[in-house]
Amino acid sequence: MQGVEAVVHLAARAHTMGNTSEREELAYHQLNVEVTRRLVSEAISVDVKQFIFMSSIKVNGETTSGRAFTEKDVPKPEDAYGRTKWDAEQELIRATKNSNTKPVILRAPLVYGPGVKGNFFRLMEALAKEKILPLGMISNSRSLIYGGNLADAIKTALENPSSTAPTYLVRDGEDLSTTELCQRLAAALGVRARLPQIPTSLLRLGGTIIGQDAAIRRLTGSLQLTDNAIRDDLAWVPPFTVDQGLECTAAWFMSSNNMPKMLSSHDHAA
Repeated sequence: MQGVEAVVHLAARAHTMGNTSEREELAYHQLNVEVTRRLVSEAISVDVKQFIFMSSIKVNGETTSGRAFTEKDVPKPEDAYGRTKWDAEQELIRATKNSNTKPVILRAPLVYGPGVKGNFFRLMEALAKEKILPLGMISNSRSLIYGGNLADAIKTALENPSSTAPTYLVRDGEDLSTTELCQRLAAALGVRARLPQIPTSLLRLGGTIIGQDAAIRRLTGSLQLTDNAIRDDLAWVPPFTVDQGLECTAAWFMSSNNMPKMLSSHDHAA
């Protein structure tokens, strides 16, 4: 790192939900905490001016009810990913306390955009195939962030090395329900959203019966955060709207041979 002025640390272990073995916990710790600790130590040794660490809103918790998460909330991570992100944050703050390296922590919600994987990608696949998804009556509220907005937040932090707060929460600026997300993502894909209106209580009951209660809770629960701090301190404004982010994501999906080979509804009608 000799001659490096700033480090943006994005790498982490994620997307291994459901595995709670000791070996898996150790793997999370080694990659998310120990690698971060060694990287920070190296940065401090050569007086890197800024160390920007990509964390997760999972540090705060998994759900919100009536009030969005803020930077001042007591962290309550519930899984190995959230716990090790919180541990890494503390390592960063501790190590840089009496150094010339300034820490900046960005906690992000679900990140989407070209190259997205996991549940968001599977949702796009299902919508693109016009599958029936019983998600038409979900009135939750979830914060998201488009990759382009997240990149801009990182850029803004790099351009403001004198910021006083070590931790910022970031989001697109408009929170969506699961139903709204499906509708707007389907519109971006140019397909019909088939979302029968099933009461949330029945979805949760069904999830419990089939052993998917955690997955259904994520679909139906709320997870909101406020981004007032970074907007006030750094004058940051997301350059992309939610719809623009969804359109860019859908365009990537359709141009990457992910779009199913199928007749459109117009072709069927013809």
